[in-house]
Amino acid sequence: MILARVRGNVVSTTKSDRLEGLKLLLVVPIDIATFTEKGSPLVAIDAVGAGEGEVVMCVGGSSSRQTALTENKPVDLSIIAIIDSVELKGKKIFEKFKNERRPEDEKRPEES
Repeated sequence: MILARVRGNVVSTTKSDRLEGLKLLLVVPIDIATFTEKGSPLVAIDAVGAGEGEVVMCVGGSSSRQTALTENKPVDLSIIAIIDSVELKGKKIFEKFKNERRPEDEKRPEES
């Protein structure tokens, strides 16, 4: 498994019929120690509804064909989770919502 950041979409109008309906995303692997991007971008099948900028967990090889969406498909890299936080050696090195507001943080008009 690797952590990666989603950096874009891949659009293919002509592809194997077994890939029809699958969302293709461009991901860049992340170095866990420094939490910086490393390596070349990769194309992954999105099995969880990830979006651009999100940190995700990817699996490759035969593991990438173990989701309901990718079973028995010609896939070599799948996004299987959207990461909320990462803790390394007792220190939080990534937190998805640290600098952004979550919908549940917003007050409803009737609560004001």
